[in-house]
Amino acid sequence: MAASTSCAALCFFLFLLPLSINAATFQIVNSCSFTVWAAWATTGPQAGGGNQLNPGQSWTININAGATGGRIWARTGCSSDGRNCQTGDCGALQCQGYGRPPNTLAEFALNQFQNLDFFDISLVDGYNVGMDFSPTSGGCRGIRCSANIVGECPAQLRAPGGCNNPCTVFGTPQYCCTSGPCDPTDLSRFFKARCPDAYSYPQDDRTSIVVFTCPGGTNYRVTFCPGGNLPSDQLGYAGKSLSAT
Repeated sequence: MAASTSCAALCFFLFLLPLSINAATFQIVNSCSFTVWAAWATTGPQAGGGNQLNPGQSWTININAGATGGRIWARTGCSSDGRNCQTGDCGALQCQGYGRPPNTLAEFALNQFQNLDFFDISLVDGYNVGMDFSPTSGGCRGIRCSANIVGECPAQLRAPGGCNNPCTVFGTPQYCCTSGPCDPTDLSRFFKARCPDAYSYPQDDRTSIVVFTCPGGTNYRVTFCPGGNLPSDQLGYAGKSLSAT
């Protein structure tokens, strides 16, 4: 009986070993001049979390190998308990699903085709803070989007604390690409001109390189407001907290 129990324990350990080896570590850093409520979520499997980050603070999370539909984002203008935010809101401190636009997204899928990680920065849900998404191992390049998009946002896309993507505002096939192939628009070009490495509309990968790869098992850092504090005209509502309700 004892030998059988030991074998079962060893087999279970060996089953978990590849996941522990290939799990990715993400360090999330707040370089903004204001508090953000960092959040992450995956759809395969469904999981997530959240944490308040004051200026200069960081938070480290581990994501299991094979995770898909991954997103990391900053919530801004939140109530003190993190349950009600102006941008990126998910309705809870510990997000178990995606946030509400506008929010800049770090997206990822781990250990996919040929054991590669796929990652990108997406503005398809709009923009609220600048972002750098870079590997800390694996020898591959990082990506960044840190333009003054909130301060320069077209009038029809403006939102408290951020800049909406036109699909969010208008919801038409032209902007959301829901009726087959679609092309860039003047509004998507606004985002593309400022952040060429980021998704500016849902089918941006048809004409641009916006998805990047690293070997499976690579670790990453996601930095909000890379390079330091935002200029005052970009802060908008981002630094203002709501009262807890």
